[in-house]
Formats: sequence, C-alpha cells, structure tokens
Amino acid sequence: MKTNSYSGFHKLSLEQRAAEVAEFANLTSEELALVTKPGALNNAVADKVIENVIGTYQLPMGIAMNFVINGKEMLIPMVVEEASIVAAASNAAKMARSGGGFTTSYTGNIMIAQIQAIHIPNPYFAQQTILHHKNEILGIANEKDPILVNITGGAKDIEVRIIDSLIGPMVVTHLMVDTGDAMGANAVNTMAEAVAPFIEKITGGTVKLRILSNLAAYRLARATAVFTKEAIGGEDVVDGVIAAYAFAEADPFRAATSNKGIMNGIDPLIVATGNDWRGIEAACHAYCSYKGKYTSMTRWEKNANGDLTGSIEIPALCGLVGGGTKILPAAKVGVKILGVQTAAELAQVIAAVGLAQNFAAMRALATDGIQKGHMKLHARNIATVAGATGEVLEKIVAQMVAEKNISVDYAKELIANIK
Repeated sequence: MKTNSYSGFHKLSLEQRAAEVAEFANLTSEELALVTKPGALNNAVADKVIENVIGTYQLPMGIAMNFVINGKEMLIPMVVEEASIVAAASNAAKMARSGGGFTTSYTGNIMIAQIQAIHIPNPYFAQQTILHHKNEILGIANEKDPILVNITGGAKDIEVRIIDSLIGPMVVTHLMVDTGDAMGANAVNTMAEAVAPFIEKITGGTVKLRILSNLAAYRLARATAVFTKEAIGGEDVVDGVIAAYAFAEADPFRAATSNKGIMNGIDPLIVATGNDWRGIEAACHAYCSYKGKYTSMTRWEKNANGDLTGSIEIPALCGLVGGGTKILPAAKVGVKILGVQTAAELAQVIAAVGLAQNFAAMRALATDGIQKGHMKLHARNIATVAGATGEVLEKIVAQMVAEKNISVDYAKELIANIK
C-alpha cells in the first residue's frame, strides 16, 4: 500500500524527491521532466496562453506530505515562492493523522450568473414575473450549451433579488448553473447573455451587466479535522489555538491576516493545478463577509476529550476541464500527482489544505510565535542569495539564526571568513 508518511523527505536532494513523487504518482519520465527540466513551459505554448509573451517565468513546485483526506493518502502539489508554507502544511497534516486526517464534503458545482435589470418602476412585480417564467428562462439558457446539459443538467434554478443602489432599485436575476468539472465562467456568461433579452421583454427594464459572480455561495467545499491534544503539544496548545481563533473571529484586522494564512495553502494548490487563484481569493474573502461582518474562514473548538477540532467552509471555484489545467503541461502533472478525477474531489482537497495551513499558523502563534519558524528558512534564502552552498550554507544559516543577524551583507562576510 502506498503511503505518504515520509520521514526526512526535505533532506533528500531535489532529484531524489522528484523520483519519490514520480513513483507514488506513477509519473512517466516525460511527465516528470515537464516539472523538473528548465523551461518546462515552452515559448510556443506560452505564446497562446496570454498576450504579449516574451518568455516564461518559473516558480518552485513543492509537495506537501502526510495528508489523509477521507481515508485516502494524497500528495499535495504546491507552487509558491514563500518559504515555510509547504513545510507547515506537511506538519499540520502529520498532526491530523492521529485524529483520522481530514473529512470533507461538497455541495456541488453550482455557479451563479447575474443579470442586472434597471429602470423598472415596479421592481417587486417584476421580481415575481421573472419567477413565473422560470422554466422558460432555464430553457433559453440550456439551449446555449446542450453538451453541458447532457453531462450535468446545465442551468438548474433561478432566484431574483431586489437591490437598492445609488441609481435606484435593481432587479437582479441569479441563474444557477451546474458547470460540472469546469470552473464554468464562459458557460454561465454565455447563458446570461442569452437570457438578458427575455428578462428585458417580460419586465420592461433595461439589462446592463450579465456576468458570473465569484461569490459562489452554492459551490461550497467543507473540511473538518480532529487534532488530538497529545499530537499537538497538550491542552494548553489547544486553548492557545482557540484564543487565537477567537481574536480572528472578533476582529477584521486579525481575520485578514489569519485568512491570508489559509490562502497561503489554497493558492499554491490552485496554481499547481492551473486554476484561477484570483477567483478563489475573491470568492473566499467575500463569502466570509457577505453575511454582514468580515470574519475567520475557519472555526476552532475543543471537544469533550479536550482535543482541538477545526472546520472550514469555503466557495471552491476550480475545474479540471478547460483553462490552464488543460493548457499548461506542468498543471497536468500537478493534477496527476494529486490523483483527483473530478472538480468535486479537487474542491474538497482545497478545503482540507486550507484548514491544515490555518492550523499550522494558529499553533505557531499559540506556542513559539510565527517568526521562529520563518527565521531559519529566511536565513537559508538570504545565505543562498549571498552565494553560499553545501556545508558552508548550513554553517552560515546556523550562525545567522543564533546571532539573530540575518542579512545578505552579513552572510557574505561569513562566507569570506570561512573561505
């Protein structure tokens, strides 16, 4: 049986780590090369992805270890430039194993398209009129994407909201669409365009915007985990994490940084799979504030046994069909390493990784403080920039951390002294 419980993975060379991942994920040598060789994204492909391409830009792909999600051992590919993120996620997942790992669920691939109508003198009457014509609206929308309808059912329902605004009341129709394994922006936008003239006809209003909402309130991924008090350092640590969470829950200034830490885990996974990290950032931050107060994305509590329990619920905008997931060669490898087959599976992994990353930060804050963990990794980066390698690098890192003097100039001075 394959396992990702691996002691000392970080001590292996880059080539050795890549070989271990290739064996776990059954990567071919060609697939592995797409991640490991310089310039895995060639210029010909890059030139078709965005405009005005002059070349490519690489970031490190790391692997978060130890994750058990719904009883399945998984490797988590993470593409990010910030030190400590991958290590923190791996450590959090290791601590979660004693409580059974992460349990997840998903509400489905429902995206919202908004059709904004203005200049309507009787908005409440118009609201009901639109609802009377629900079946016709769904029919118009689904005519635009019969393939999607055959796969997932396409447009499923509508809701109509009246919004007071600076220019008067707006009647906003929400078209709920099951986008299947696609993120679905193009599909829902096309449907919204098709529905707009009919909305104008039955309300007498003027339709302006018809576009998706990133606040995907019906596309929610959830994750929970139990961190036993023995695994994380005792009940004092449990209480410390809860105190840190209580601060984030009550104060938007703290919540902003706490939630950024959650996205530290989610964004690298989104990038590694070729998905839209800007979209999920907008979705998650909006979701934890749209009920009236910006607050924490996670919830931390203590159970009857004194163990720490964590939960998260977030909009998980992601897909495995279309976009960068199918265009970028390394993204295809990232998906294969992850081992997911559907957008639903990917969404649930996203939630689990976000919860793990938050736990790692909360525990650090509740014990030694966040900076201690960053210090050595920061020193390693600085020493590398200064030109240190091998045993010299390790000596310089240890001395800079011990002396709490971490700078490029001091690293160069130490290099000169050793030489």
